[in-house]
Amino acid sequence: MAPNYAAGKDVLAGVKANFKGQIVGEDYTKWPDQLDFSVELSKVRNIKPDAVFAFYPGAAGIQFLTQYSQSGLRGQIPLYTSFIVDALSLPRLTDLALNVPGAQHWVIDLPNDANKKFVADFKRKYDRNPSFYAAQAYDSAMLIDSAVKAVGGDITKKDAMRDAMRKANYASVRGSYKYGNNHFPIQNFYLQEAVKDDAGTFTLKTTALALKDHQDRYHELCKMKW
Repeated sequence: MAPNYAAGKDVLAGVKANFKGQIVGEDYTKWPDQLDFSVELSKVRNIKPDAVFAFYPGAAGIQFLTQYSQSGLRGQIPLYTSFIVDALSLPRLTDLALNVPGAQHWVIDLPNDANKKFVADFKRKYDRNPSFYAAQAYDSAMLIDSAVKAVGGDITKKDAMRDAMRKANYASVRGSYKYGNNHFPIQNFYLQEAVKDDAGTFTLKTTALALKDHQDRYHELCKMKW
């Protein structure tokens, strides 16, 4: 299940391209104003699949997971998600988010030094856990900074800056990675789940390495050589 717009279609296309089992149902819901999923969840109840995958960012994700739980399906059919459970939704989802697996290329507890510093600095300044979106923004700034340093601050050297950024020569919060020929990252993806930390705050933890040095399946079709 996913909303009927570009990102929803792309995510489900990725699932279908990699999933080895049989997909017995598929729903694209109205975006962005559909927040009632009772019809679709009734279909799930009737079909009785082995599992459900859902992609719903923002408020729709909170509504979906709440209704999935209220319908009683959560205790009957495993739910796998993308962009539903994150640092922004957790304060509202709380216990509903427990035991609902998700996956990302960054999780708050990744043990590299750059991530430890980023998380500690973010919590010190904002008094809350950083989200995946904050981690992406921080990495983007650090990538650009690496290019500025490579040209000695002369940002008129555009080609040299691009060459520098292709190397990903900076301490990323996701850990070491590189870019493929089509400029998409070749990187790890991690399985994550919600837990309560020692302070009683809901947060995410890494449970497994899902994909190591993963490269997108379309890179060979790209005409860029580098």
